[in-house]
Amino acid sequence: MLEVFELQCFVQNYLWGKKGSASEVSRLSLAGQHLDSIDEKQFYAELWMGALHKSPSLVKSSGQKLSDWIKSNNEALGLKSRLKFGDELPFLMKVLSINSALSIQVHPSKDYAEELNKKFPKLYQDSNHKPEMAIALSNFEGLCGFRPYSEIKFFLKEIPEFQNIVGYEVIDKFKKDTTDSQHLLKEIFYKLMTSEKGIISQNVGSHKRKLQSLCDDKKNVFLAKLFNQLDCWFPNDVGCFCIYFLNYIQLSPGQAIYLGANEPHAYIYGDCIECMACSDNVIRAGLTPKYIDVETLCRVIHFNGAPAESKLFCGVEENSYTTLFRPPVPDFAVACIKVPADEVYELLKRDVASIIIVINGQGKITAPQDLMLSPGKVFMIPANVVIQIQVGFESLELYQAFVNL
Repeated sequence: MLEVFELQCFVQNYLWGKKGSASEVSRLSLAGQHLDSIDEKQFYAELWMGALHKSPSLVKSSGQKLSDWIKSNNEALGLKSRLKFGDELPFLMKVLSINSALSIQVHPSKDYAEELNKKFPKLYQDSNHKPEMAIALSNFEGLCGFRPYSEIKFFLKEIPEFQNIVGYEVIDKFKKDTTDSQHLLKEIFYKLMTSEKGIISQNVGSHKRKLQSLCDDKKNVFLAKLFNQLDCWFPNDVGCFCIYFLNYIQLSPGQAIYLGANEPHAYIYGDCIECMACSDNVIRAGLTPKYIDVETLCRVIHFNGAPAESKLFCGVEENSYTTLFRPPVPDFAVACIKVPADEVYELLKRDVASIIIVINGQGKITAPQDLMLSPGKVFMIPANVVIQIQVGFESLELYQAFVNL
């Protein structure tokens, strides 16, 4: 029988990450020996756990790429996974530490990802879809999905800069219409996102000045702090206005959101566990120095409005210690496991391979072999291997990602 083994994982130093020891990524990476030291001037944005070809995890004892180990030990994936995905690990788990907003973006469906890759291989180098899920480790902020139409209509009415940018006529139609709201919203959003930079810059400045004059309650209604923060990170960017179209979501630790195909979103601040299908397919529209493709984004994006609370993705209890987050895709699921101090606990048996990361606490795996558990340590568990854990003097928190079959 194949045994559990520790992984050496890679850190990504994107500029939107948190700096130095303020980053959860750096804390876990140093503790788990994925880093030798922390540079307080460096950004620590992501810790990658998986076999994605760009930065595959390594078998710690040998330095072998996890992807190569899987090729030689494909039975570790489990029969169901191999029948569905072949001899590859189809998911990537990450820890993210976000200090400034990521781009406003969507991920295309599998079919459309293949089409984009075929037509524009230099821009869209990946043919896979990229559904993803974020589970908050700290207070977490993001934009996710279009607001209810009533909320968007309120902002369009109360913020005259929108009339300056997209015109009164289409806004008036949208405010009155109840039968073709999606089409009209698409027209408004497209006009906004494709407006000349000079017009956007002028109206961002105008709106900032008006926000400064509001009382505190009004400032909260119009998300003045968020608007100003986004403008600080991305001066005069059209994405600043997107907060009045997309739901602003604040997650507490343990809460999650799931982002399926064509769902507009942007992470803003906080730390999270993220899990996704192995892909790098992103269509961007704002809050980024990278390539922006508004035409493609508006072609695929979902323009249906829904309240912020509907975007929360709830886990289900598998047992008293395990909460399972199981999205509507086969590529991945994530279990959050919290075991009290001094407990002996057997992880639920999975018939597919899984990766676990320890977030907090101490303990050890006592079967099938002895391995120490401490923050930042990452392990590969082959399919059908039963793991027994002895928890130390403080409770143990870990996350386990695996194929959702």
